[in-house]
Amino acid sequence: MSLFINSAYAQDAGVGPVGGDMFQILFLVGLFGLFYFIAIRPQRKRQKEHTKMVSELNKGDEVVTTSGILGKVTALDDNYMTLNVANNVEMKFQRVHLHAVLPKGTLKTIG
Repeated sequence: MSLFINSAYAQDAGVGPVGGDMFQILFLVGLFGLFYFIAIRPQRKRQKEHTKMVSELNKGDEVVTTSGILGKVTALDDNYMTLNVANNVEMKFQRVHLHAVLPKGTLKTIG
């Protein structure tokens, strides 16, 4: 006895769509494939390129760190690099924080 809402009556359960389970499985596989090509694959590619850049670092290279500090590599060991950032100023950074290797002569043109 409601004024605004009609009463709901239970109905018999209908038969589900044929092949609905297969569609759901294919949809999930397709969704994972899309996610792989949009997110996972490009990130792995960038990670491999960064690892290669860090491993090929040499003394005398001009670099930029992730914090934006520019410098010339003066010393290297397995995990750290020492950068000459100004006259008689050397700073030590982890090699993984390397952002980019600059072309030779970039520091002279900037400063």
